[in-house]
Amino acid sequence: MSRRTSAFLTAAITAAALTLGACADNRPEPAASGDTAAAFPVTVGSVTLAKRPEKIVVLSPAATETVFAIGAGQQVTAVDDQSNYPADAPKSKLSGFQPNAEAIAEKTPDLVVISNDTNKITEQLTKLKVPVYLAAAPKTLDDAYRQVDELGRLTGHAKEATDLVTRMKGDIDKLVKDLPQRTTKPTYYYELDPTYYTVTSRTFIGSLFALAGLTNVADTAGGGDYPQLSAEALIKANPDFVFLADTKCCQQSAATVKARTGWAGISAVKGDRIVPLDDDVASRWGPRVVDLVRAIVEAVAKVPA
Repeated sequence: MSRRTSAFLTAAITAAALTLGACADNRPEPAASGDTAAAFPVTVGSVTLAKRPEKIVVLSPAATETVFAIGAGQQVTAVDDQSNYPADAPKSKLSGFQPNAEAIAEKTPDLVVISNDTNKITEQLTKLKVPVYLAAAPKTLDDAYRQVDELGRLTGHAKEATDLVTRMKGDIDKLVKDLPQRTTKPTYYYELDPTYYTVTSRTFIGSLFALAGLTNVADTAGGGDYPQLSAEALIKANPDFVFLADTKCCQQSAATVKARTGWAGISAVKGDRIVPLDDDVASRWGPRVVDLVRAIVEAVAKVPA
């Protein structure tokens, strides 16, 4: 198993996430408007904030993308070491996979956003009187939308969050509504890495493919929501599409797939239906999930019903 896939599976199994990015502790702290100030105190789950947070630490790539998309980027003082989008996010050496309470506390945050509770980080930070919001990996689009809404309320950008969710819903609805109706659903294989780790339809990623009318060849494989398939099983399953979420981490491409032993006869290979994806977009549930749905839909739409 590659290092990237091991990290992905650890994050997924613990309801975690993957990456985000860029660096600066001394950004100006804009004063809250009257309307924003009136929204506080605010309570979301077990988190209560008396006033708008101005020194947010985000240890989840998907959450970072969301926080910046709703206009709260200037309130963020640090993001985790895997963060890479948007480019001006204040990347630090903090880890989202193995968070360190002391290192986080040194940033003197008034809100910490995490994607998993590794090392009992919530308990540790709570003892230091630091509010922690768990932005766990969603199972459905509705879960992802709810997370956008909650981050909006916690950061003082509720309206912006509502507007973002409305746009995401509208864009995704528009993308899928014109897909041709098929008597038989095409099948697909989604590749996390070249050792054939994949996802089932029970995952958030899998739900997006189901939305586009595809059937997952891994659903009957066993081995949990993130099974490892064998080359023999994949060849036998004969998927109509292969989607590669390992183009950046592992340099996989249509050419490398076609060169695999025994793959020449697979429907996706014969039909030139190997779809390279951006690894980051394909593993996060923030605003760019629309881009992932678009890539799936555009690939499927090219095949006659």
